[in-house]
Amino acid sequence: MAKSLFQKVWEAHTVRQLANGQTQLLIGTHLIHEVTSPQAFGMLRDLKLKVAMPHRTFATVDHIVPTDQLVEPYADPLAQAMMNALRQNCAEFGITFFERSTGKQGIVHIVGPEQGITQPGTTIACGDSHTSTHGAFGAIAFGIGTTQIRDVLATQTMALGALKVRRIEVNGKLRPGVYAKDIILHIIRTLGVNGGTGFAYEYAGEAFDRMSMEERMTVCNMSIEGGARVGYVNPDETTFAYLKGRPYSPKGAEWDAAVARWKSFASDPGCQYDDVVKIDAATIEPTVTWGINPGQAIGVGECIPTPESAASVDEKASIVEALEYMKFKAGAPIKGTKIDVAFLGSCTNGRLSDFEEVARYVKGRKVDPRRGRFRVARGRLLDVPRDEPRQTRRRPGLRQFVEPQLQGPPGQPDRPHDPHESAHGRRRRAHRPRRRRPRSFRGLRKVKPLIDTNLH
Repeated sequence: MAKSLFQKVWEAHTVRQLANGQTQLLIGTHLIHEVTSPQAFGMLRDLKLKVAMPHRTFATVDHIVPTDQLVEPYADPLAQAMMNALRQNCAEFGITFFERSTGKQGIVHIVGPEQGITQPGTTIACGDSHTSTHGAFGAIAFGIGTTQIRDVLATQTMALGALKVRRIEVNGKLRPGVYAKDIILHIIRTLGVNGGTGFAYEYAGEAFDRMSMEERMTVCNMSIEGGARVGYVNPDETTFAYLKGRPYSPKGAEWDAAVARWKSFASDPGCQYDDVVKIDAATIEPTVTWGINPGQAIGVGECIPTPESAASVDEKASIVEALEYMKFKAGAPIKGTKIDVAFLGSCTNGRLSDFEEVARYVKGRKVDPRRGRFRVARGRLLDVPRDEPRQTRRRPGLRQFVEPQLQGPPGQPDRPHDPHESAHGRRRRAHRPRRRRPRSFRGLRKVKPLIDTNLH
């Protein structure tokens, strides 16, 4: 029977079916950061539990790192306390932590791919809604809440209901000036911000086949903005070229075996989908959002919608609210609108290729002194093989920090930790739960090591 990638990965990671109809799913890779993990570690301590498979969890500090201060302690005491807490938790529970000093720290959804931790055919969870980014590599990746982070740390599994699968095909030639961000905004505009509820999106077609991995990451990153829990692209030669040579990627003979395994997870020809949406690439304009949600998007050649154009009472109310908030005039052309602030570096478009594209446009120009300033934050860029097929040109590797290569396959890395524990590591919580096993654990069976076979 022909199956989609989602079905194959789901079945390969299923531990058992729970009485409530959900699946106890093995999480192959768990990524954590400083914002949503402290409470989860606190729950483990309260329940006197250990991290079940620490080699499957990787941590990086992400959201609170100041761009203008490289030396600790940080001026913001809360930021420093969160950094200290993550550092202490990783050291205590034996979790690999990508410190800033290692040169491997960065946006959590970018660190995984850069290091080769993100791999096809795996399940990935992280306490961040944009975890779907990793789906660009043919992984089933999704964001989870703090209680679920606790579950994954304690059992390496979580309870989750199976999703329906919608295949979104974009075929044809894109117009000049249309990028991956325009494609996903067009998709969300077409299907709505709630259109993907209960679905995993499989992105396919000529437009995605031609994309670099960075572009695929942009699309998959925003799947959640369209309501989809998961978004993915089937792995292909572009995927394998990106992963080859990365620190956590398989080496030598293991590489060939891994590629063969990864290929087997791709959706089979003729497999059945719950829904199929086809889009002509030529109809997609450079697209911007004009309102208060990603679904309120229009092409640069269009005009801002009017309340009268709404198809429902709710949509009309949303348009009215957006116009008031944005101070836009209904029916006015969006082209020519002055930009007050432009931010580059988000988890959606914060990769080297994005900055290269911006640099191409701003080269030879100057900042208008009446409009403010142009600032580029310092960053860390990993110098690894960059030559992927189907790219417009080869990009040179950029080495800002020389870093040692991580040793060994996934599960056997060196673990650099700061040996100093901070007094801020333990913080008093307003409420300490009773010492009993939470309900969410009652249906989860401890996973035996045997289930790890061939799952990386």
